[in-house]
Amino acid sequence: MQIINEKLVQFIDEALRFQASDILLMTGVFPSIRINGNLRAISNTTALAQGEMDDILKSILSDETYQKFLKDKEADFSFSHPKVRFRGNAYMQRGKPAVSLRIIPRQIPNFQQLGLPPIVEKIASHSQGFVLVTGPTGHGKSTTLASIIEHINQNQASHIITIEDPVEFEFVNQKSIISQRQVGVDTESFSRALKSVLREDPNVILIGEMRDLESVKSALTIAETGHLVLSTLHTNSASQSIDRIIDIFPSGEQQQVRQQLASTLLGVFSQRLLPRASGKGRILASEVLITNSATRSLIREGKVHQIDNVISTSAAEGMINLDKVLAELVSQGEITLETALSWAVDANTVKQLVY
Repeated sequence: MQIINEKLVQFIDEALRFQASDILLMTGVFPSIRINGNLRAISNTTALAQGEMDDILKSILSDETYQKFLKDKEADFSFSHPKVRFRGNAYMQRGKPAVSLRIIPRQIPNFQQLGLPPIVEKIASHSQGFVLVTGPTGHGKSTTLASIIEHINQNQASHIITIEDPVEFEFVNQKSIISQRQVGVDTESFSRALKSVLREDPNVILIGEMRDLESVKSALTIAETGHLVLSTLHTNSASQSIDRIIDIFPSGEQQQVRQQLASTLLGVFSQRLLPRASGKGRILASEVLITNSATRSLIREGKVHQIDNVISTSAAEGMINLDKVLAELVSQGEITLETALSWAVDANTVKQLVY
């Protein structure tokens, strides 16, 4: 049983009390938590001494991971607390240890709790294809993917394999069987895991992050062979996500990749978590691309920049334009106009829709 450092337990209690998303600890700095996207110092604490940081890290890192951290100066990891889980990154700054901890709830929220559009459930029912969840870091991509996996788990008899670095949400088998593989623990790398995944009898494969050419290439190939593949990208829109995938390949392979994407891509969910105007929590704003004959043709022909127009005119098919969502949230008093404009694809469009 892992015994968490007593001082860290105090920080965790404070973070949970304020429903924070992250804990940031650095040697020589006051410990902080992130609430609704904003950092604030934890009350009644002092700056952390290096010995205190060392003790905290030793209590949450395995011996092997701690040695890796000392050698590589950084390490990804996860650990459990009685109420929540944490995904963490330990790193060095100015020669001294620091750690960033992301809070992961044990209870996986459903689509309604997250505010995801109804079309997500339809996408999750597909037996094959490629689904991308995109957006900036810290805007709920992993939670959305976990919700999709849990929906499949509760409604389908499937073998779901996740490849993660590190494992974040922990699933309990329902109708499905779920194999969670952690890079560095259960497999050497994403690329190694993806090379063998088709021999493991999967129906659904979650790739925690597509980090390189090999993982993107494998994801497309696996989706082509009759499997549902879910993954993430740090991009800001559906069209940008498609361009990013194509651009990662050498120019001589890009036309083939366009063909693969056009035939396998089911949809792209690009999301933001925005601070509510009330100051209480954050609200989801999303753009949704569902591939149809028009978008497939645009992908094949290299006219990805025109996809935004298709999204804007295809609400009846479940597509969602981000700027329209932002304008609606402003009109409803959920977010401020300033927030909407800072995240808009086209600020002028948002202004016109609001006024």
